[in-house]
Amino acid sequence: MTTDWGPVIAAVVLFILLSPGLLFQLPARTRVIEFGNMYTSGISILVHGILFFAILTILVIAIGVHLHVG
Repeated sequence: MTTDWGPVIAAVVLFILLSPGLLFQLPARTRVIEFGNMYTSGISILVHGILFFAILTILVIAIGVHLHVG
């Protein structure tokens, strides 16, 4: 029996990359986008959550990322 680790790895990588304030924050406090400011707000958490869901859905369902181990 094999396990499909593709969606898990894609979710972890996207979660790290789309953490608000780590690489970028959309929307930022003073501008539309800021890079590496390490701050966050409620609206940026919502925007980054929607981006995470949209990109993960595209990767897992539309493209079909698979990594079978076992």
